[in-house]
Amino acid sequence: MKKLLAITLAFFAGAVFAESRLDTVMQKKVLAVCTTGDYKPYTFVNSDGTFEGIDIAMAKSLAKSLGAEVKWVKTTWKTLTPDFLTGECDIAMGGISVILERQKIAFFSNTLDIDGKIPLVRCENKDKYQTIEQINQPHVTLIEPKGGTNEAFVHKYLPKANLTLSDDNMAIFQQLVDKKYEVMITDSSEALYQQKRHPELCAINPTTPMQYGEKAYMLPKGDIIWKQYVDQWLHLAKATGEYQAVIDQWLASH
Repeated sequence: MKKLLAITLAFFAGAVFAESRLDTVMQKKVLAVCTTGDYKPYTFVNSDGTFEGIDIAMAKSLAKSLGAEVKWVKTTWKTLTPDFLTGECDIAMGGISVILERQKIAFFSNTLDIDGKIPLVRCENKDKYQTIEQINQPHVTLIEPKGGTNEAFVHKYLPKANLTLSDDNMAIFQQLVDKKYEVMITDSSEALYQQKRHPELCAINPTTPMQYGEKAYMLPKGDIIWKQYVDQWLHLAKATGEYQAVIDQWLASH
C-alpha cells in the first residue's frame, strides 16, 4: 500500500512539475506556430514569405503577451497532424476545425467561432446545388484541397460526386469562376469571404450548414498549464474587443 502511494505521489509530482510550453516559450522568447498559409481570411503566406490573416494577427498578439517573437512553421492540411506531433510547434493556428480525430492527439483551446460546411458555387447554379442529394451525383464536379476536413466531408457525404483534389487551395476559387469545376465544399466563413472577392460565386445557405463545426487553436496534448494560459489570453482578447477588432479590420481591408 505504501509503495502504491509513493508511486502515485511521484506520478502527480512529475505531472505538476513537468515543464510546460508556457515556460519554454517565455525562456526561449520564441512562439512556434504551425499554419498552412492558404486559408483566407485566417492565414495566408505572401510571395515574399510573410504571413497575414486573422489568426496570424492573433498569433502575434499571443507572442507579445509572452514577450516572444513568432516563428512560423509552414504546414499543409494533409500534414498538419503529423507535423504537429513532431513537437516542433507550440500551437497550430489558422482556421482549424475541431474534429474528434484531432482531439485524439491534441488539446484545443476554447472555441473561437461556430462554423460549418456549405457549398460554394457559381451564382448561376445556386438553385442546382442546395442539398447533399443534388451534389452527390456522378456528373457534379467537385474540387477540394488535399487533406483537411473539406476532403473528409466529401468522402463521407458525397462519394458519388466527381472529386478532384488540389495542392493549391487559393487557386480553387478562380477555377470555379472559370467553370472548370461546379462545387467546392468549405466552411461558411471561407465561402462568405471568397464570395465577396469573387462576385460570380455564391455561398449556399451559410447560416444553415450541412455539417456543424467549430474553430479553435490546436495545442500539445496533456499540457494543462499551456492550455489554461492560451484560454485566458483568448478570453481577454474577446472580452476587450481585441479579437473582434482584428476580424473587422482584416475583413474590411482585404
